Amino acid sequence: MKSKLPIESQRFKRIRQDLGHTQSEFAEFLNIGNTTADIERGKTRITGEAVAMLLDLYKINPLWLYGKSESKYLKTSGFNTMPKVITTEDDDQENMLLVSQKAAAGYPSNIQDTSWYKKLPAFNMPIPQFRNSTYRGFQVEGNSMLPNLQPGDWVLAKALDSIEDASTQRMYVVVLDDSVLVKRISINPKREELVLISENPEYPPIFVEPERVLEVWEVSSKLTFSLDANAENSVLRKLESSMEELKSQLKEIR
Repeated sequence: MKSKLPIESQRFKRIRQDLGHTQSEFAEFLNIGNTTADIERGKTRITGEAVAMLLDLYKINPLWLYGKSESKYLKTSGFNTMPKVITTEDDDQENMLLVSQKAAAGYPSNIQDTSWYKKLPAFNMPIPQFRNSTYRGFQVEGNSMLPNLQPGDWVLAKALDSIEDASTQRMYVVVLDDSVLVKRISINPKREELVLISENPEYPPIFVEPERVLEVWEVSSKLTFSLDANAENSVLRKLESSMEELKSQLKEIR
């Protein structure tokens, strides 16, 4: 008869699966050897270092991990959302990293891996509006923020110290433990949950526990590489008008 697996082994496996890691990836990330298979089979105990990293990075409640609490996430005051890694130029000046749609898929799981950030494109923005704060660029995915943001647009956003500093009048890049979203933020007065709101009314609000939020970036500007239909038609009309005027001038010369 098979012995029942320890609850910490079961919950450790659940955390790994929820984050989308393979056993080898999760082991490397937590610095606990070649694989987590032995932990998940109940043959090896979870190290204190791994428990500390799960708490620090994902706010996993150690008491929940060992079956002593029903609260998976440990509630903390202040909701610190400062960036976990800052990159600089050779002259120690901060640069702006660009996180594409593809890179965003791996952002939460690599949020403290300095080597991962080195793979991202980065540049310096030498204008006053981007001084004295940490900025990062994120590419917009999907239609949830239409009409203000088109799929493929880039938003340039400033790091926010705390969720408590968020305003419903602004847009934010919200880095959760499993995704990166561009939304407006509303805070439940009781601080039991955050409401992430889309501009597009076809998308319902998303309710999340504050402990799931790893970083928050306040959108300050955007870069767009598409024209909407009205703008495109306006440009075409101007071109047609200019061509007609040019034709008239040529006829007069003749």
